[in-house]
Amino acid sequence: MNREQAVDRLATLVDRVESETMPVPVREVWAFGDVALGLDPVERLDVYLTKDVIMGGDSEAAAAFEAEYGVKGVGTSVRAEWAEAHPDRVRASDNGYAAPERCLAAELVADDEPIHLEVCNASFEDNVRQRLKGALARDAYEEVLDPRGVCLWVDGTRDEEAFDRLREASLAMPTLPAALGMLGADEDVAREAADVLKRERAAQEGASVRGDMV
Repeated sequence: MNREQAVDRLATLVDRVESETMPVPVREVWAFGDVALGLDPVERLDVYLTKDVIMGGDSEAAAAFEAEYGVKGVGTSVRAEWAEAHPDRVRASDNGYAAPERCLAAELVADDEPIHLEVCNASFEDNVRQRLKGALARDAYEEVLDPRGVCLWVDGTRDEEAFDRLREASLAMPTLPAALGMLGADEDVAREAADVLKRERAAQEGASVRGDMV
């Protein structure tokens, strides 16, 4: 998508998070990757969502939904009112429980859109550091999260200046190896991790999603 379309798509996504009932409460929306770097066209749109856990839960709703649809965790993993209104969008993990990240992807992104969602209970900046630490410890560089992000919305407040700067492509961002180096990665490791991420990204098609718990 061209740059204007990409930023418009981000605005639409934030509008929906702000005004509609999501599968889980969303606290932050960030954009990272191509759109934050000022590229045009934007090959893939990378979006990070910080989610909150559902407090209390609804065991009665969970039992009823599992009996009808065979999916566990409704009312605890995802909101019961959302699942009951949109049973066709409920997605489960391999163990049969409603998966918040997959449900968010089903709610917000069409299957054929070149959009990648990262969903975590931690803020973007905290998860960037956690993911890098784990990746370096295991030499699992595909787990690195690109730290060059822009916060668009947090706790109900939209950053209009951030949207303006995305439209103008006026954000100054370092290269990925340099950004990883600023977070403590050695130069050679940072370059290798950047190469791995580039290859992983090139292999992605359509919508994709990853969920994390920190």
